[in-house]
Amino acid sequence: MKKAIMIAVCFVLVFPIFAGPQGETQKKGLDIGIVLPTKEESRWLGDEAKFKSQIAEYGYDAEFLFSQNSSAIEKTNVETMITKGAKVIILCPYDATAAAAAVSDAHKEGIPVISYDRLILDSPYVDYYVTFDSISVGAAMAQYLVDQAGDTKNNNLYIYSGALTDNNSLMFFKGAWGVLQPKVADGTFVIKNSAKAVELSGKLDLTREEYTAIMGTIDTEWNMQVSKSLAEAHLTANDASAKGLVYVLGPADDDCARALSDTFRADAEVTKLIITGADGVEASVQYLIDGKQSMTVYKDPNTLVTAAMSIAESLLAGEEVKYDTTYNNNVIDVPSIQADVTTITRDNIVEKFFESGVYDGSKFVNWK
Repeated sequence: MKKAIMIAVCFVLVFPIFAGPQGETQKKGLDIGIVLPTKEESRWLGDEAKFKSQIAEYGYDAEFLFSQNSSAIEKTNVETMITKGAKVIILCPYDATAAAAAVSDAHKEGIPVISYDRLILDSPYVDYYVTFDSISVGAAMAQYLVDQAGDTKNNNLYIYSGALTDNNSLMFFKGAWGVLQPKVADGTFVIKNSAKAVELSGKLDLTREEYTAIMGTIDTEWNMQVSKSLAEAHLTANDASAKGLVYVLGPADDDCARALSDTFRADAEVTKLIITGADGVEASVQYLIDGKQSMTVYKDPNTLVTAAMSIAESLLAGEEVKYDTTYNNNVIDVPSIQADVTTITRDNIVEKFFESGVYDGSKFVNWK
């Protein structure tokens, strides 16, 4: 009897060591950890707001961290989410390749990772990917320039790309090049700010290395100040013959497009500017209305957030994840959901932005 009591006491004392902390971890662990690139761009603050709205509806426990465009901070942020017991991590990488290390850390802990908007490269542990059709974004921007040029020849063209650390930048530029290159070859456009692009302008299908070589000369780093500095350098290097009516392929980012627009319009020798952008952020709406930005390719954050949350919901519920395509990240074909995009100009801004409720038209002037 005494022996049985001792066994029972030992069981009571030992059991919490194994069961107690596990139960406590499950109770306190985050449902979803979300890591976004930076607070310095309106795009990511907008995505955060959309996530928070949907997370509130789902009733999940979630936390946000921003990496401030630093791979080291990004890895620390993922480690923080792991420590906090996140069951799913949604990661938008600053550096697509460097992020592989953070994904590996999550995989070791059995935490699935959803690559958000930007594909994480060179890792076999990326579970899912949600994205816009980046090729279509670049093609839409380029097609707008082509349509505006019409049958005219020798139009001055300045081209810009997003950060080389972001695989989407390559996709954007590849889509744009596929539309623009034939029009450079036939003399519709003359590239004024990249000798490497001029060198390769006779070739439609470029290798990854060739795309990267061009982009290395026009890389805005997704940064407004870098965009401004690049444009200033390009304008300074060119004389009046390379200005006048100017066509600018923006880097698929409205913040950078505004910086480019301000810089080009500040040059007295630029008489007319046709410039593209992408994202459809609120800060660029007045620019579209005023003609300071010619168009944007709207990537509705709601659709991308909804896609990411649908995957997270399935993972948390232990259900099969539905996807519609795959993207190769140099190691595996990552199951992916791809969202559509819409071209917005001053002509359809009322319908697409104001009447649809994306933005409050009363906040802007001269749009009627």
